[in-house]
Amino acid sequence: MPFYHALGQIPPKRHTQFPRPADTADKTSQGSDGPFYYEQLFGTIGFDGMSSLLYHVHRPTMVREVLDSVDMTPTLAVQKNMMARKLIGFNVPPADDFIESRVPLLVNNDLIFGLAAPRQSLTEYFYKNADSDELLFVHRGSGRLRTLFGTIPFQYGDYLIIPRGVIYQIEFDTADNKLLYVESHTPIYTPKRYRNHFGQMLEHAPFCERDIIRPNVLETHDETGDFLMKIKKQGSLHSLVYASHPFDVVGWDGYNYPYGFSIFNFEPITGRVHQPPPVHQTFQTDSFVVCSFVPRLYDYHPQAIPAPYNHSNIDSDEVIYYVDGDFMSRNDIKQGHITLHPGGIPHGPAPGAMERSIGKKETQEYAVMVDTFRPLMLTEQAMAIDDGTYYKSWID
Repeated sequence: MPFYHALGQIPPKRHTQFPRPADTADKTSQGSDGPFYYEQLFGTIGFDGMSSLLYHVHRPTMVREVLDSVDMTPTLAVQKNMMARKLIGFNVPPADDFIESRVPLLVNNDLIFGLAAPRQSLTEYFYKNADSDELLFVHRGSGRLRTLFGTIPFQYGDYLIIPRGVIYQIEFDTADNKLLYVESHTPIYTPKRYRNHFGQMLEHAPFCERDIIRPNVLETHDETGDFLMKIKKQGSLHSLVYASHPFDVVGWDGYNYPYGFSIFNFEPITGRVHQPPPVHQTFQTDSFVVCSFVPRLYDYHPQAIPAPYNHSNIDSDEVIYYVDGDFMSRNDIKQGHITLHPGGIPHGPAPGAMERSIGKKETQEYAVMVDTFRPLMLTEQAMAIDDGTYYKSWID
């Protein structure tokens, strides 16, 4: 996030000595303890991007053992797609393990878009995605995202942004959990046009810093032993054994950290005539954008047509995940459905939707849209939940 945050204890100046309290500094554990806390720069784009400084009880570099690796590369079914599709997302089967529950559906060289229905918390091991920033959208469920930066509570409607390299576990209060996830190979930011050149959110932005759910309740574990870590790198899941507890941070500060944001705190931008999708933008990367459709007043020109006009997807593939509400522009759309409108052909409201919208004053829909700048390919799992007929839905 483009604003500074700090948690726990930090020294008055960076890259200087940070002595441990006298009652702990004389402890020794496999040679890892000493009189000082251990500083770690957690940064992006070499030393040029956003970063944070963390202070550990133990050296964060201690790997005791390297175990097996599992290939996580999605199996592609359609690599060159020119068909509008509807995927029945709630047909994705649940699984106990948090990582194994992830079902990749749409992929390109920039991202993996998928759904997950984990039944159990991730507590048996620690997880780190070294390939990608992660966006999780919580459609069902609640709990806590536990990280070395602290804990973030989450519930229905929350986005969780987890920068690459963040070590985390996740605890669910519920068994029926449904998540949308995006793994992005480029950093996920808030849109630049919402921020001034100092990084502060502007007055016309649809959300502000007060809406960001920052980490709290910093866990500091002074423990050594065998701690299983699973790291995703180059499309494989590598298992390693760390010699100290990954959550041993006594304090940190900086700009690079995980955070949450509720779709219910997105304030819609409306106008006298229909506004284009960029007014709904919530996040951006170098290769795709994420938009939030939320309840809003319809256009108020006396001759307004609230339904979106037909438009051509030339430069982008458009993916919409339907969360809740009336979905006024489509027919036969339910919660958990995903529509894919590929670049190269136009799309627009379903037959009758334009006429139905005239005179309506508001919508109560919630949806998450991902527009990619390069074409998406479909996995075998996506084809298994494709209804096969959506492309005909514009025929009267």
